[in-house]
Amino acid sequence: MWRDEAFLLDMLLAARKVREFTRDIGWEQFQTDEVLQHAAMHLIQTIGEAARKVSVDFRQAHPEIPWQSIIGMRNRLVHEYFRIIAVEVWRVIEEDVPELIALLEPLVPSE
Repeated sequence: MWRDEAFLLDMLLAARKVREFTRDIGWEQFQTDEVLQHAAMHLIQTIGEAARKVSVDFRQAHPEIPWQSIIGMRNRLVHEYFRIIAVEVWRVIEEDVPELIALLEPLVPSE
């Protein structure tokens, strides 16, 4: 379905942008750079929002993608912003985002 492909592309582009923004950044710099934190969190929200809009059928066909975790992170960033822990966002950036990119790339038609 073209809509799913569009949302997957949105997820992939946002994930790549997170990696681009944090490529040469370490935890020490990330924890003190509020602008970078907010930019990264916004992109992670975008990933979760797009994931939320992917059809249930597609999500069920691709259980290798942690849909509920992605959507759950988006919900925490949007609705529990006062409880966001920067180190958890950093963990997502360092561990989850690269894995997500690897899972999405074969599913997204060539750009």
